[in-house]
Amino acid sequence: MKTLLQDNRRQRQHGFTLMELLIVISIMLILMLIAIPNFNKMKAQANETSAINSLQAIYKAQIQYQTTYPQNGFACSLQALGGDPKQGAPTPTSAQLLQGDLPNGIKNGYTFNIVNCTKVTVNNVDQITGFDLTAVPQAVGKTGNKGYCLDQYDEMRSDPQGGTNCTVTMQ
Repeated sequence: MKTLLQDNRRQRQHGFTLMELLIVISIMLILMLIAIPNFNKMKAQANETSAINSLQAIYKAQIQYQTTYPQNGFACSLQALGGDPKQGAPTPTSAQLLQGDLPNGIKNGYTFNIVNCTKVTVNNVDQITGFDLTAVPQAVGKTGNKGYCLDQYDEMRSDPQGGTNCTVTMQ
């Protein structure tokens, strides 16, 4: 009898019961349910910060473009600001001023665009004199919450609804 009790104790010390495993799994699930919304919120905030920085990079590329190609003024497309250095020297349609994903208009959950281009014609050449840059989340509430706009005067505004109706001036 004594050896049977001792054997039973040894077996129980080497493993977990089903109830103990279920409790541990339940605690892990509860912690994950708390952490996932916070992770998504932090990711959306990081995407918004990236969108603001990307708009500023596009703005700087626009200023460089205007300086390099004064007869054209500003670029009216992201593709004109982009370009592959392996394809040859920079041109007004491929200035090679933006690198990475920005010339394609999509980066970190946001879609970028150059809109509202204003132009004048000088010596039969269209010169872009004004523009607005926009950044909108691809999925409002998931990839970002706000839309952002930046104009040729470097004035950053936001749309709290995630669109391009940028009425809130940012400092």
